[in-house]
Amino acid sequence: MKAYTIDPKQQLLKEVDVVLQADTAYSFFKSLLIDESLIIKDHVIYTDMNALNQKKKPFFLAEHLLIGDALILGRIGLEDTQATIPQEDLQSLIQYEVPQFYEEVLTLIAPFSVNLYKMFLAKKDDEVVELNIEWVLYTFNIADEATKEYFIKELQKTIDANEDVTKYMEKMAQLALNAIQ
Repeated sequence: MKAYTIDPKQQLLKEVDVVLQADTAYSFFKSLLIDESLIIKDHVIYTDMNALNQKKKPFFLAEHLLIGDALILGRIGLEDTQATIPQEDLQSLIQYEVPQFYEEVLTLIAPFSVNLYKMFLAKKDDEVVELNIEWVLYTFNIADEATKEYFIKELQKTIDANEDVTKYMEKMAQLALNAIQ
């Protein structure tokens, strides 16, 4: 069945033929992180859950941050199927260059068991919104240099104090929401 692999280290998108079995995606990685956020309609993206800890190379698929190699299959309902997106279209969504801010933050948080995509709740006025660490990184990446430096400095303080990195990210998400007019 047609699938795609993305190797950000070699900056290579490759079409592969996989035999779909219960452990097909798991056989590519030792642990799985499944992205069903519909970045690519009717497709699912599998990555290695340990890629951050192993300091694998990050990249963007559309505006979505991924770390390490990725396996892309089609998805109908809950079933994996062959990929249907044309390779040229998929290639146009890949950006291998990652801003320095992301690189610095990912290096700092790599030793911790942090899931960039796990949702947490934050509050804006009377509305509760679901956010994740990836959103926090995106938001602070588009901030001015002084804000980025503050973010990294405070993250380093959190790490040095052996405090919870995820809690720090939740706090920064709340600060970002509060700053939005």
